Amino acid sequence: MEINGLPLHPLAVHAAVVLAPLVALLALASLVPSWRDRLRWPLVVGAVVAIGAVALAFVSGNSFRNANEFFSTPPSEITRRIDHHHALALKLLWTSIGFSAVALVSGLLHPEEGPLRWLLGLLLAGGAVAVIVLVVLTGDAGATAVWGGFNG
Repeated sequence: MEINGLPLHPLAVHAAVVLAPLVALLALASLVPSWRDRLRWPLVVGAVVAIGAVALAFVSGNSFRNANEFFSTPPSEITRRIDHHHALALKLLWTSIGFSAVALVSGLLHPEEGPLRWLLGLLLAGGAVAVIVLVVLTGDAGATAVWGGFNG
């Protein structure tokens, strides 16, 4: 996957790295009762856009790796780093899907109080923290695979 000869993955990653944590922070802010109504629709739209960015980054990463034999063979320190990055990216993808689903349900049902509100709030907070942590870990693993540890 390319745009004007440039691999799509390095471009798509920037959208995922910005949007996923931003929506996670938006979700955490929406847990403040006085902000919940105002942040409802930005959270719903943001969740959809962020999951699209994460999915595009994941799919384009697979395409980028498959298009370049250098990243697959022979097994080396670089390919092990890329495998680690891929494993974290897969966790991030599934965590983002779950988080976005909870954000959508929370925004669309919009319960004012009661046990459902508490359950959705707890799931939203946990998912938001998990997304932020996984974005940082996945990004660091990708940067280390590409830029770190080269000894000439």
